[in-house]
Amino acid sequence: MASPLQFAYRTQKAIGVFDAAPIYEALPGFTQPEGNLRCCTYSPCGRYFAYASNEGVNVVDASVGHIIASLPITNVYELDFSPRGTLLSTWERPAKDEAGDATNNLKVWRVVEEIAEGAEKQPLGRFVQKSMSGWNLQYTSDERYCARLVTNEVQFYDSNNLTTVWNKLRVEGVTHFAVAPGLNQNVAVFVPERKGQPAAVKVFNVPQFNSPISQKTFFKGDKVQLKWNGQGTSLIVLAQTEVDKSNKSYYGETNMYLLSANGAFDARITLDKEGPIHDVAWSPNSKEFGVVYGFMPAKTTIFNHRAVATHSFAIGPRNTISFSPTGRFVLVAGFGNLAGQIDVYDMEKDYRKICTIESGNPSVCTWSPDSRYILTATTSPRLRVDNGIKLWHVGGGIMYNEEMVELYNVMWRPTSPNSPPSGDPLHPVPTPHESALKYLGTVKTPSKPAGAYRPPGARGASTPLHFKREDEGGAAHSVSNGTPSIGPNGFGRPRRQIPGAEFAEPPAVPGATPVVGAAVDEDGLSKAALKNKKKRGGKKGKDGENKASPSGTEGGLAPPPREYGSGSGTEGRSPERRGHHQHQRSQSRNNYPVRNRSNTHRARSQSRPNQRQGQQQNDSYHPLPQNGQSGAPIVQNSDATGANSANAKKMRSLQKKIRAIEDLEMRHAGGEKLEDTQMKKIATKASVIKELEVLEKEFA
Repeated sequence: MASPLQFAYRTQKAIGVFDAAPIYEALPGFTQPEGNLRCCTYSPCGRYFAYASNEGVNVVDASVGHIIASLPITNVYELDFSPRGTLLSTWERPAKDEAGDATNNLKVWRVVEEIAEGAEKQPLGRFVQKSMSGWNLQYTSDERYCARLVTNEVQFYDSNNLTTVWNKLRVEGVTHFAVAPGLNQNVAVFVPERKGQPAAVKVFNVPQFNSPISQKTFFKGDKVQLKWNGQGTSLIVLAQTEVDKSNKSYYGETNMYLLSANGAFDARITLDKEGPIHDVAWSPNSKEFGVVYGFMPAKTTIFNHRAVATHSFAIGPRNTISFSPTGRFVLVAGFGNLAGQIDVYDMEKDYRKICTIESGNPSVCTWSPDSRYILTATTSPRLRVDNGIKLWHVGGGIMYNEEMVELYNVMWRPTSPNSPPSGDPLHPVPTPHESALKYLGTVKTPSKPAGAYRPPGARGASTPLHFKREDEGGAAHSVSNGTPSIGPNGFGRPRRQIPGAEFAEPPAVPGATPVVGAAVDEDGLSKAALKNKKKRGGKKGKDGENKASPSGTEGGLAPPPREYGSGSGTEGRSPERRGHHQHQRSQSRNNYPVRNRSNTHRARSQSRPNQRQGQQQNDSYHPLPQNGQSGAPIVQNSDATGANSANAKKMRSLQKKIRAIEDLEMRHAGGEKLEDTQMKKIATKASVIKELEVLEKEFA
């Protein structure tokens, strides 16, 4: 019988090793440690499991759970094995000794070795490693060499002698490197932009460091991710800038390049959807890779090893892609701030979609080594609630569920690549654990599918395109830099239209040319300007100005009369202000005292009797013509129009009161108990009707 699948987890108080399908029980021989447990990990070969506690580091046989080695080191925060599980690296927090020098906080140990009885295990190598990012040594697949990054160079060591540098790769300004897997002993290094020079990725063969065998230079590269395929023959360079100068993305700009290890091919991968690159992953066959890219909803495309697109999946809110270890299946999911949906596709069946898994809000999603199960987990500190582990069958059904308190990490036990799984992962469907059945009983089926909010006017079959996402039939999302972008799906559209209504006309600017396409009357005014003109009695004011304008200015110092037409800049003003503006200019040129017309307007708005006489005098005021200037006095417009408007407004208010009183009377007649204030309002009906009749007679 084949050994069951196994995974390990670390919580706030314990570390556990669990045998998954088909047993679903804890590993019998493993004693769960408790206390302050900082880290744990499996070896890539799957033989060993190591964890760190306050007492030290213990290495366990993953098959039976027995401790086979202990390391006398107590302040470990990171653990990692070499590819074949021969060496174990530990990292402690940087510190200083009594002399003020940095201590060797990176140590490499041999996992299994013979030591004398009573002697203490000693590390093979000690290094100073301040940064926790990229802290471990990188090994070749055969563990013959290992390398670490220091200032301006990559140092290589013989894995059996970590005290002496075996060789050095000198590259000025190098900030990142990656050793290739597989039989090809290659190493890729990255140099960011510097002093106007482009960024560069160079590939060298170990130990021939005289010249690179492949390289690619590019701009817009502050940092990169170097992703080798499984055979070490091709390299994907995912370059990213800290700031997007086009202001299209808050997270910077991303670009992707593909290089072959032998230098025969290099190219920039062109993507057909604008936006960031969310994820990229190689298939285990090393001949194709998948990319999730573009503004949401994102697009997912499969490329071959020559960067030629072979298949594109349906667009949707997705940001993660992962191939199964056998390469038959691929999952495309949306995690983080997305809904947590996982789409599973069968690549051997013409990319047929198998299922969609509603996984909730996981922060971990990994394939089982046999490509039969998908493990999802919600972990802390990203989310401190709903922590737990779920095991899903590739066909979409849930197999196991366990809730935990502050789950920090979970991982599958790797299996040897020399023993591939047998049988069809899809058939037969295994029997789920009882915890899965219990979980299904607590899941509530939504009454209707959740989606993006739409206002009531945009719901139903007649939803406008600008309320739809791209994957729902809307147009592609486009981002502009500084200029308003109006697309058919509404992104960037100014909020000036109500769905189903006509476009609003832009307001007319006094003195400006009417907007093209706007309705214009015979005087050159738009609809909005004409409406304002009628409200303010503009027609009468214009006639008064024409009468007051003199026919000539012989011998006078005043400027020629201005015609207040469509281009004069005063069509938006009231007739009183037009007359005031002309009087003020003519009086200032002839040294006449200027009357403040604003006081006159304030006097008009007051209703006290002692000011009515002054108001009449101000209304009849006009300057005398000087220096032979002829012209009739300007008579200001009366308040008849304003009074009629005020009376009409008051009549509408009284009619509204009568309707409200009648409504209260009907409610009272129906047996409803009204409040005292409402009864008092009903009693005022006669006086309101009488007041309305008086106003109607005056208005008539």
